[in-house]
Amino acid sequence: MPHADTEYEPVVTVEYVDAAAVVRLNRQKKRNALNAELLLALAAELENLAEEPEVAGIVLTGGGGCFSAGADLNEAVGIDNVADFRPFAERAAHVNRTIEEHPKAVVAALQGPCLTGGLELALACDYRIASPDATFGITSARIGSVAGFGGTQRLPRLIGSSKAKEMLFTARIVGAEEAASMGLVDRIVPADGVLPRALSLVEQIAQVGPLSVALMKRAVNTGLDADLKTGLELEKALSGWAFTTDDKAEGMTAFLEKRKARFTGR
Repeated sequence: MPHADTEYEPVVTVEYVDAAAVVRLNRQKKRNALNAELLLALAAELENLAEEPEVAGIVLTGGGGCFSAGADLNEAVGIDNVADFRPFAERAAHVNRTIEEHPKAVVAALQGPCLTGGLELALACDYRIASPDATFGITSARIGSVAGFGGTQRLPRLIGSSKAKEMLFTARIVGAEEAASMGLVDRIVPADGVLPRALSLVEQIAQVGPLSVALMKRAVNTGLDADLKTGLELEKALSGWAFTTDDKAEGMTAFLEKRKARFTGR
């Protein structure tokens, strides 16, 4: 069933383009602000896509020339205790974990505002492509709040603690060029090229073994939170397991026969 803000407007849409699934935030009148309905819908769509073998990667984007202006503050008005705040924060945390732990690559295609909860959502993705008009910031401190969707943890892991603290403490909004210079964005392309570039990246990913992508994503993400020895042990274990799969056998055979491999994800 469609997930809808009203019965006519789904808050999250999914479009299939070749090997990619384009997942679009669709509360355009609210600048794709994250509310409970959108977060639940997004989690459900992402979980469904994990089971679709024909999908090599996911492009996460926003409709209406805006990625997301952050959490819907209309839902936050009146929250003044931990018990009321926790369910909303846990929904957002679940979405971000789903992206990080997803077996498929998730590419963020970013235009316009990518702020606070919106940026925290983009931080969970594997790769970020932005238009020149994209803006980035975590502005929680402006309303006396604290970033609660992972920003205090994922942002410093990506750009370093000093740059992250400056952004968090000042609530400063940065443009695309500065975001790219600090490593927050991986590539800047013209606005009309953001989605095509993201789709092109997924098409490249579609040419390799899906198990390889899933296992290496797990190794990288897990290793970031572990010491080097633990990370290397995990890499060795995953690499060894990969050698037992049908995809590895097919890949080796295709290489020797000088043909394109036909991977099955098994």
